[in-house]
Amino acid sequence: MSLTQRVKLAQELHDGIAQDLVGLGYGLDALLFQESDEVKRSALRSARFDINTLIEKVRSEILELRTQDNEYESLSSQPDLSIELTRVFNEIISNVVQHSQATRLGISFQDNGIGGAQEKENHYGLQGISERVAALGGQLEVQSDFTGTNVVISLDLLTP
Repeated sequence: MSLTQRVKLAQELHDGIAQDLVGLGYGLDALLFQESDEVKRSALRSARFDINTLIEKVRSEILELRTQDNEYESLSSQPDLSIELTRVFNEIISNVVQHSQATRLGISFQDNGIGGAQEKENHYGLQGISERVAALGGQLEVQSDFTGTNVVISLDLLTP
């Protein structure tokens, strides 16, 4: 397996299984906090330790995939831009929500294209974005002219 393939697999493990296990762990933590029955708390703690062990195993595998021999091979394959950026943004947002203790999130996208981004009849991209942001209780601002387009999303985050 090439370095590029190993790194992509490591990324998939991190963004998929590892994140799912971390989320599951947080869910168990919440149950532990609410549970008063000591027998049930003990079972939940045991499951939480098992999840921690699995997280460490997955992290170890990720490290192994990233550090195997053939370090001289470059990461030259051209990934699909939208898929890779979606994963990057998902990871950033996940980290903000899970770790930063932030109460507000702002996301900005800017390009230097020809502009013209606006809601148009029988075109639903911006409308869909607007609807999704509104459903999250956020605000969307789109500015677009001949110098390019700037999209700003602002969201209040729920505090635990």
